[in-house]
Amino acid sequence: MQDTQKNFYKKLLGKRGEVAAVKYLKKQGYKIINRNYRGHHGEADIIALDKEVLVFVEVKTRTNVNFGLPCEAVGYEKQSTYIELAKEYIYIFKLEDKDVRFDIIEILNNEINHIKDAFQG
Repeated sequence: MQDTQKNFYKKLLGKRGEVAAVKYLKKQGYKIINRNYRGHHGEADIIALDKEVLVFVEVKTRTNVNFGLPCEAVGYEKQSTYIELAKEYIYIFKLEDKDVRFDIIEILNNEINHIKDAFQG
């Protein structure tokens, strides 16, 4: 498979995963505030409210575990990016009064695993 095809497939798989994650979160009672929010420090896949808690969600989708579990792709660098993005978002939208949580939703072969409080900010 050529690189362009691989990149297209990866993006399509990622978008499908995000759609599935949004549906899942809504069923769990979350209110989706933003999708694919871009700031100076990167992009958050989903920003939602779980009751009064502001949740920044990274979605990782895989079709196999050849390169590890999906959640293992959210290393220190990605976590740092999410934390800085959250600080920026909170400042811009004046949400300093909200508790904040960082979750990972991993999707492996259409099975959803929601990891709450996956890392600390």
